[in-house]
Amino acid sequence: MAYEAVIGLECHLQLRTATKMFCGCPAEFGAEPNANVCPVCLGLPGALPRVNRAAIDAALRLGLALGCDVRPTSVFARKNYFYPDMPKNYQISQYDLPLCEQGAVPVTVEGTERRFELTRIHVEEDTGKSFHPERYGDRRVSRVDFNRAGVPLLELVTRPVFHEPKECGAFLFQLRRLSRWLGISDADMEKGHLRCDANVSLRPRGAAAFGTKTEIKNLNSIKGVEKGIAAEIERQRGMLERGERIEQATLLYDADHDRLQVMRSKEHAHDYRYFPEPDLPALVVDDAWIAEARARLPELPWDRERRMIAAYGLPAYDVGVLTEQRELADYFEAAADREPKLASNWIMTEVLRALKERGISLTQWAERVPAARLAAFLDKLMARELPGPLAKQVFAWMAAEDGDVAALLERHGVRVEGSAEELRPLVQAVLQEHPGPVQQYLAGKTATLGFLVGQVMKKSGGQAVPQVVQELLREALEQQAGSRP
Repeated sequence: MAYEAVIGLECHLQLRTATKMFCGCPAEFGAEPNANVCPVCLGLPGALPRVNRAAIDAALRLGLALGCDVRPTSVFARKNYFYPDMPKNYQISQYDLPLCEQGAVPVTVEGTERRFELTRIHVEEDTGKSFHPERYGDRRVSRVDFNRAGVPLLELVTRPVFHEPKECGAFLFQLRRLSRWLGISDADMEKGHLRCDANVSLRPRGAAAFGTKTEIKNLNSIKGVEKGIAAEIERQRGMLERGERIEQATLLYDADHDRLQVMRSKEHAHDYRYFPEPDLPALVVDDAWIAEARARLPELPWDRERRMIAAYGLPAYDVGVLTEQRELADYFEAAADREPKLASNWIMTEVLRALKERGISLTQWAERVPAARLAAFLDKLMARELPGPLAKQVFAWMAAEDGDVAALLERHGVRVEGSAEELRPLVQAVLQEHPGPVQQYLAGKTATLGFLVGQVMKKSGGQAVPQVVQELLREALEQQAGSRP
């Protein structure tokens, strides 16, 4: 029997705020263990929470970007559960009255535009982090770091609209890009800024009813999400084909060994004994706040993709790379004056390579090589004033030194032989020294032109512009062809 997978995702996005969700402790990553804690996030008696407005604003902007319905009055609730790394033993979250509902994430999957619908986006707090001896192996006891306890989270829940692991990967890539685009999260899965749980079930292809679902946790990379879901689909398919019954359960995925392990039987909402948080009033988001948040939304990445394809005539692949970061798209548009494709090529290859090799951010790069300076460099290339190898050398100098192209060449004692008057004597000398290839070219073997270009470049010491050399050679060879009897 043929089966169809039905998949829903629950994504937890750690927000980029200065302080935690319900207290004033720093929400920074990498501090000494248990340094960023206070009576509120430690759940000490008498400590009262207070909502972080910046976190609510971030949730509001994400919801508006995805076309969600914003609830004017939402409610925080206590989710009661034994969390070893949550000192209150309950989590402040939202349940039946979340901040945002509906909406969709537009995603392109293998060239086809899709819209993956959401159920809700709600605000909650994160747990701490446990360090267990079986994993870290440096002591016999488990340790708990409460620095992360209380850090603001958004939980984004999709409808069960995915059928293939690759769709889930494309969705997470888009969510990560949008989160960074809006500046609300670093969305780094390796650091736990973006975490994903997947609900997976199988049903006979063409059936309407859902099968029994399982939930996969511990998915800490986009590739891991795809592999974990694929492994669970195969596990369930094998069980169904053997006539076995799928049990609702929570699974852990071990990405290192590509295997699943049953963690516990699946909980239901009533197991958490949700009830309204008595220490927090209802959260009210008025029309003025919504309008102001909407006005602060930038041009969204998928809208910018479409505009850049239309405005610059770039391939979809180029635009996809350039819009992966909002800052990169800004940098490209500031540099793409005369020749967008040339700017795209240099930014996608040389600029991104320089960032990786130097271990710096685009912001740091732009301080050294502003977009206007890169555009002036590209103008020299367009004017054929720099040969290819020398252009890369000048680009490297730009990253380390001040000055325009002319100043850099003068500083390093480099003279470019680029004018036709300077190159014609070299061209004539090469034609006289290599009569064989010349005759071959005139007889129709045009591939020999590359050899002649190389000989002129050698005579120029690599300082000539190949395109100019090629044009001068063709001109001289056509004159010879015209003078033959």
